[in-house]
Amino acid sequence: MKQTVLIKNANIVNEGSIIKGDVLIEGDRIAEVADSISAKSGDTKIIEADGAYLIPGMIDDQVHFREPGLTHKATIETESKAAVAGGITSFIEMPNTVPQATTIELLEQKFSRAAETSWANYSFMFGGTNDNIAEILKVDEAKVAGLKLFLGSSTGNMLVDDPTVLEEIFSKTNLLISAHCEDEATIRENMEKFTSEYGDDIPVSFHPVIRSEEACYISSSRAIELAKKTGARLHVFHLSTEKETHLFSNKKPLSEKKITAEVCIHHLWFTNDDYAEKGTKIKWNPAVKTQKDKDGLWKALLDDRIDVIATDHAPHTIEEKDNVYTKAPSGGPLVQHALEALFEMHHKGKISIEKIVEKTAHNPAILFQIKDRGYIKKGYKADLVIMEPNAPWTVNKENLAYKCGWSPFEGTTFTSRVMYTFVNGQIAYHNGKFPTRTHGERLSFNRG
Repeated sequence: MKQTVLIKNANIVNEGSIIKGDVLIEGDRIAEVADSISAKSGDTKIIEADGAYLIPGMIDDQVHFREPGLTHKATIETESKAAVAGGITSFIEMPNTVPQATTIELLEQKFSRAAETSWANYSFMFGGTNDNIAEILKVDEAKVAGLKLFLGSSTGNMLVDDPTVLEEIFSKTNLLISAHCEDEATIRENMEKFTSEYGDDIPVSFHPVIRSEEACYISSSRAIELAKKTGARLHVFHLSTEKETHLFSNKKPLSEKKITAEVCIHHLWFTNDDYAEKGTKIKWNPAVKTQKDKDGLWKALLDDRIDVIATDHAPHTIEEKDNVYTKAPSGGPLVQHALEALFEMHHKGKISIEKIVEKTAHNPAILFQIKDRGYIKKGYKADLVIMEPNAPWTVNKENLAYKCGWSPFEGTTFTSRVMYTFVNGQIAYHNGKFPTRTHGERLSFNRG
């Protein structure tokens, strides 16, 4: 029997507008959106939103959930649970696990594991290397989010640095290509300079100098040039510099845009001034850079040169992060606090709630051609979040859901709070608790 839920008196945020109304959920889908809906039976669960915002669940197009092989840091189960606590109902996970998802067989093993354990809906990127073009061409574009290329340093064999191979991949695949763009030669040269002066204990404040604006721009501009030459569909992950934003256009409609860009929460929140307090906890690749870069990213986000906001959630244990610079890995946990951080920026006048929804739900659904998700529409999957705009709370270790047990936001007080998260019509999260053990579904795509 289908569960029926009626959400009453919500500020419904969808497609650039906010309307006061009700939403009826029947089973896993939205059955009705209207000014006022009456319960059709006594079995209907009624949730009084009382003017809180009802938004589509965030679709996070870039996470690292560490399974298989790195499960001392995180698992698909632990991190997808943290994601639903943060209002993320769907995620796309990266291929640089152990082993890396660079064959169809290894990719499908990740899908099988997610089917068993994920709280949220899921898809995975297939990983490109210098020597797996034959395997790339076997990937079914209707079943997989896309292809991930590391054009900057990565673990193992995932740095794709052969120009001939790159052009072949860009020319032959129909998959959406997502790229990490940092020029390895520039980084290596900078690293040698600083290690010769400091050894392993380089001050972390030099991280954005080592992984510099120049390293990012060289790589991004080359990738875009190649995409224009070959006609490939390119999505550049985690822009971190103002200079790179000028490589992108705000062409409309978005569905026809061939070259798109993403920015992550940490590059919108932190600057290099924060290294003094946060240290290696905010060591990411690409690096958190200057206030000028942060301001430029915001400008490009708001004028639609940047299309998507994501997290690049990439947890490590606190013991790993507390190492000296050269031994401390890059990355940190972010899925549990992304929406609340964005709502904080809204309270500070940086971004509208409509724009938050556009960049975290509508646009990922458009760019990845995700079927029946990302909107509050009749017939769509009921992946929904009720956000209470004025319910202050402070991040601390006791309210973290991450396996790694720490957050760069510890001590931060957010004004807004995720009150409910619905995954496929089920209440996965409610005000600090997880009332239903939800099982996410494999994302499907309107392609082919």
